[in-house]
Amino acid sequence: MPLSPLITLSGVNKVYPLKGGPFYALRNINLVIEPGEFVSIMGPSGSGKSSLLHLLGLHDSAWSGEYTLLGEKVHQLDQKRRLDLQKKHLGFVFQSYHLLDDLTIYENLEVPLSYRNVPRRERESIVCDMLDSFAMVAKRDLFPNQLSGGQQQLVGIARALIAKPSLLLADEPTGNLHSDQGREIMRLFAKLNRDGTTIVQVTHSDENASYGTRTVRLADGMIVG
Repeated sequence: MPLSPLITLSGVNKVYPLKGGPFYALRNINLVIEPGEFVSIMGPSGSGKSSLLHLLGLHDSAWSGEYTLLGEKVHQLDQKRRLDLQKKHLGFVFQSYHLLDDLTIYENLEVPLSYRNVPRRERESIVCDMLDSFAMVAKRDLFPNQLSGGQQQLVGIARALIAKPSLLLADEPTGNLHSDQGREIMRLFAKLNRDGTTIVQVTHSDENASYGTRTVRLADGMIVG
């Protein structure tokens, strides 16, 4: 029996009302993403890539159309149910880290597990394993502002992965890393994908896109090609 799509977008628009007339950040987006895909979203600056990613990540509710995620009709859900769906199933790697400045690296990694009601002792084991796999055990008690930009990005990626999300969304995930670190992260993403995690990344890099299974190109808020 075939699996249902993980994501279905139908007739999705995001419009900003401006004095000179409406501006379409996204226009009539129709998109299906199957479980296990690794999709790269590409296009020039201002084409709608980040708008689409934040819509998929349930960070944005100011849009019209239909969005089904894991069988849930997102367009029919209230904000609380959308937030529950986001916390339980989505991991997000932000371009600008979005770490919690008043929490240590250990505590930042623990937050997504607390959302999923993972018992405390189990959380400790999972966080320690993640710190070890990212070679950041020595930095567990530091705060984000004590790390370099590249180190903060690695923590952001570890935080997105720690609860084993059904869908990993990444906005230029290697943008603040040197090339060797970037390739290491993309190889990690490829392994996660082989192990069953569905990934959607926004990238300007053809090399990063080559790790994926499909590329979706945007221009002027529309899917092209």
